Amino acid sequence: MDERLMSLAEGQHYPAGTLYIVATPLGNTADITVRALHILGMVDAIACEDTRNSAQLLQRYGIDKPLIAAHQHNENEAATRLVERLRGGERIAYISDAGTPGISDPGARLVDAVRAAGLGVVPIPGASAVITLLSVAGAWVEAFTFVGFLPSKAQQRAQAIAALAGSTSAQVFYEAPHRIVETVAALAEGLGGARRLLIGRELTKRFEDIHECALSEGVAWLKADANRQRGEFVLAVSGAEASTSDDGVDAEAQRILALLVAELPTKSAAKLAAAITGAPKNALYERALALKNA
Repeated sequence: MDERLMSLAEGQHYPAGTLYIVATPLGNTADITVRALHILGMVDAIACEDTRNSAQLLQRYGIDKPLIAAHQHNENEAATRLVERLRGGERIAYISDAGTPGISDPGARLVDAVRAAGLGVVPIPGASAVITLLSVAGAWVEAFTFVGFLPSKAQQRAQAIAALAGSTSAQVFYEAPHRIVETVAALAEGLGGARRLLIGRELTKRFEDIHECALSEGVAWLKADANRQRGEFVLAVSGAEASTSDDGVDAEAQRILALLVAELPTKSAAKLAAAITGAPKNALYERALALKNA
């Protein structure tokens, strides 16, 4: 790479005994940042979600460093080893398979362990699937809640969606190809088909798709071409209208009730929701019954 570009990254202080959380491309390897390349070339070792995937990525950039496996199944154990090395003064980077670590990817427990040990953590920003999709969503996403992956079991998924139904913020989800159709169908059923849906599929990759439609039309669009059900997905769904219903239960009260119903008996959930929100207890109880029977 041009030495003038690399020099832009060299001017900052990079302390020893520090964990560097480095964002890597979602798919297009050209999306790496100059600063990320500088860090990956400077550190003593690179911890990664999958050493095989990361080895191939790093090879494309001409980076050869010792790799340490740190994934969701060994993250606590790996954190202990990394803390010991950081205490010895090493600089260690962490990368996930794609995007920003810790965002529905391993990395968060490493950060917790390193901070608990009194050591430094430095973020090296870059690609994020959430922000990539939202950057082309338009003005309807003024505020958003990042949900990540919904539960895979139907009942738990329906409860999680019900808890989001009253929020006026847009909701952003990740989903895998084998569950994308049933997830979009569940969102339409739980949130109402009139909401806006933005589908991001295989973002930054060769066969990237970005499609906006009504939530009720999402399943049909996915089923119209089998290729549309392949790859990794990010979904953005518009929030609820900010209004109060005829029974005096506004969107925020509905959201709180749905959260409580998932954990408490119906009567207790309605009573507590009424105390928190000031909405009518009888109306909340009727809604709680409907949620329990959904």
